[in-house]
Amino acid sequence: MTGVSEGLTRQPMLEGLPVGSESPFSPGSPFAAPIAHLFQITLVVCAVIGIGVTLAIGYSLVAFRSRDGVEPVQRTGNVTLEVIWTAVPIAIVLGLFVLSIETMTRSDPAADRAPDLVVVGHQWWWEVRYPCGVVSANEIHVPAGAPLLVRLESADVIHDFWVPQLARKMDAIPGHPNLFWMSADVAGSYGGTCAEFCGTQHAWMRLLVIAQSRPEFDAWQTAQLAPALAPAAGAAARGERTFRDEACGNCHTIAGRGFEGRVAPDLTHLESRGTLAAGATDDTREDLTAWLRDPHAVKPGCHMPDFKLSEAKVDDLVAYLGELR
Repeated sequence: MTGVSEGLTRQPMLEGLPVGSESPFSPGSPFAAPIAHLFQITLVVCAVIGIGVTLAIGYSLVAFRSRDGVEPVQRTGNVTLEVIWTAVPIAIVLGLFVLSIETMTRSDPAADRAPDLVVVGHQWWWEVRYPCGVVSANEIHVPAGAPLLVRLESADVIHDFWVPQLARKMDAIPGHPNLFWMSADVAGSYGGTCAEFCGTQHAWMRLLVIAQSRPEFDAWQTAQLAPALAPAAGAAARGERTFRDEACGNCHTIAGRGFEGRVAPDLTHLESRGTLAAGATDDTREDLTAWLRDPHAVKPGCHMPDFKLSEAKVDDLVAYLGELR
């Protein structure tokens, strides 16, 4: 099982991303850049304040220390100092307020059209829906350079969608969809995560945004629209029977094969993805085998039940799922 779709290259696991690919200090989008800029300004301002306060305290400790048992003279009512330490903080707060308003305007412009993507947070994975009918999980393909309006929803508890280089943080709140903008200036892979504690496996609710050239994105989208083919004879065919017999289709969808579950990741094109379990592991034969053998050993507390499958059934399922490209 190679995990490679025809004409598409397998994506790396999240931990294999280039250094800085999840850093808010290296924005790759016009919606993330204003936030990074404001963050940097705020850090500088706070550093200057911290240094100034530290120096003032140090000076006071030295200049006004007790000498030969004589306490320093106490002074009150310095109008000049009172004006300075009132006016300067007000000016700093007002300046940051103005910069914050500008940042909000640039990073979160008004939504003026129907969403280009719908992302739904689940415990503990991300569902991704495209207007054309494509449904994926945990890996979001986008055309590079295109501003995308994203509708964010939650299927259970509060999650928080955050791809630091591409967009602002946004909460996914049950029953209250939110909209935000996202884009990638250049093609590449950008890591993200859930930034709101949402349960046992919050730390492994990762995601990957894969920005592609328009022709590559269109090719990926066309491939994703194709239904799954009937499995070849042998282990793969037995694997599909096991998938049916164990009621896996009650949770998972495999388009074209009669499995239409909606509460777990769509598996129609599982092998076009590079990760399993929302980034907890790579999508390799060995990792998929370990996942099916005991999902809770890979991702403790996950909602994938352990069916205590025999080794033969696990091997058959791996053969079947390995053909879903």
